[in-house]
Amino acid sequence: QVQLVESGGGLVQAGGSLRLSCAASGGTFTNYAMGWFKQTPGKEREFVAVISYSGGSTIYANPVKGRFTISRDNAKNTVYLQMNTLKPEDTAVYYCAAATWFGDLRELKTYNAMDYWGKGTMVTVSV
Repeated sequence: QVQLVESGGGLVQAGGSLRLSCAASGGTFTNYAMGWFKQTPGKEREFVAVISYSGGSTIYANPVKGRFTISRDNAKNTVYLQMNTLKPEDTAVYYCAAATWFGDLRELKTYNAMDYWGKGTMVTVSV
């Protein structure tokens, strides 16, 4: 079973940047596709981005395309989310997730497709 710990959240002004990190332990990192989801109060956890086990494929939610980049370093067992040109509507708790998955990444765009979750890191974007 893999454990996930997010870091890098914080307060940033609109237009700024943050890089989230998610360190994985307790499993074979390359067995997992990795994703980022976000959640705001009263709303369901929402897909942001996902990356394949090798790092060769990625998918993004439409609102973040061109602004966010997901990447992974398999030597460091870490996945990243580089967030640029942040907007107030990006404010949320961001969760890292892992899925034992080698198929079509589009199947991982819903939260219930993921197997393991971190505890989240808060991102607040001020106007």
